[in-house]
Amino acid sequence: MVTPRNPPPSGAAPKPSVPPSTWLLLIAAWGVVGAFTVFGAEWLGPSMTPVTAGVAFAALFVTILAASFGVVKEADHLAHALGEPYGTLILTLSIVLIEVVLIASVLLGPGDFPTIGRDSIFAVMMIIMNLVMGLCLIAGYRRNGHQAYNAQGTASYLAMVVLLASIALVLPKYLSGAGEFTTFQALGITAVTAVVYAVFLGMQMRSHRKLYMEPAPAVAAEPPPRHAVGLLPQPARTDTRFLLLRSALLIALILPIVLLAHHLAVVTDYGIAAAGAPTALGGVLIAIIVFTPESITAVKAAMNNEMQRAINLCLGAFVSTVGLTVPAVLVIGLVTGKQVIMGISNAETVLYIATVALSMLTFNGQKTSAVQGWMHLALFAILGLLLFSP
Repeated sequence: MVTPRNPPPSGAAPKPSVPPSTWLLLIAAWGVVGAFTVFGAEWLGPSMTPVTAGVAFAALFVTILAASFGVVKEADHLAHALGEPYGTLILTLSIVLIEVVLIASVLLGPGDFPTIGRDSIFAVMMIIMNLVMGLCLIAGYRRNGHQAYNAQGTASYLAMVVLLASIALVLPKYLSGAGEFTTFQALGITAVTAVVYAVFLGMQMRSHRKLYMEPAPAVAAEPPPRHAVGLLPQPARTDTRFLLLRSALLIALILPIVLLAHHLAVVTDYGIAAAGAPTALGGVLIAIIVFTPESITAVKAAMNNEMQRAINLCLGAFVSTVGLTVPAVLVIGLVTGKQVIMGISNAETVLYIATVALSMLTFNGQKTSAVQGWMHLALFAILGLLLFSP
């Protein structure tokens, strides 16, 4: 949980104030939205040149990335007010919502990218569960040594990863040569995925909430007095004005991303086609844009000796990605009639199995080890190799 630089007294409600930097970010983001709303059709039309596409991509990339950082910041404020796991869930769901919007924009765009959903989900898995998780394990160990985490909650995340990802990414390749679901299968997979994810989310927030919180420290022989330095800070008392303000800012920062997603999809399609790059690069790009801020937050949490929060951010992000993206992509395909290919390749299946198996071994004890962190980074390096040299 993020602790402010000048924390309020215990039990005090946070002051509902907004720093000037947030207002500047909002003005800049909505300014870019206004510019592309008025001139986007002209800039990104049939006469688009590589120079125009490059400038537009830079403006859209920076704006969406900056807004994503703003979303993370506001979610962290809510996390401090509400406590875990609500704060992490707000952050994760906000980020995954952005990803779903970007994927939907590519699917509904002028280009033909039937594998964008599959590519994005697989890229998120490799980035979050290998690159980011590896960095968390290594950075956390260098700062704090072996770190404790809640084994039961982590095991439930991994179980959800195996279930949802296997159904969404591995099963389709054995159902048809093209890796597609039939209409009836797509409806069934959508319903099962949505229900299982909703049940998991409900239990995570209510009856099983303790499984996703930092493990309690060892009890001292003589408990220190209540005023002693070093006691874990308690979540600040929730204040309605504070929650409403931060929630409004969260929405105000998400909306520009939603409104600019279509323009980014157009530019991305143009760039991939012009450069002759692999189509899977589009999914990797979406994953990088969306999950960079959350990834930085996870590494910081590990360095602050909050490994369970880092796990919640990493594994929870991927579970939410599959739980929300798969139903959204399949429904879009059913409604619009566009082809949606979900089955991953044989090489990607090997990387998927290796990632899941390594993750289970990494979190098979009570404390983390940096050794597995380097192994996770090695798996991500293999992905980069195969992306440009399949």
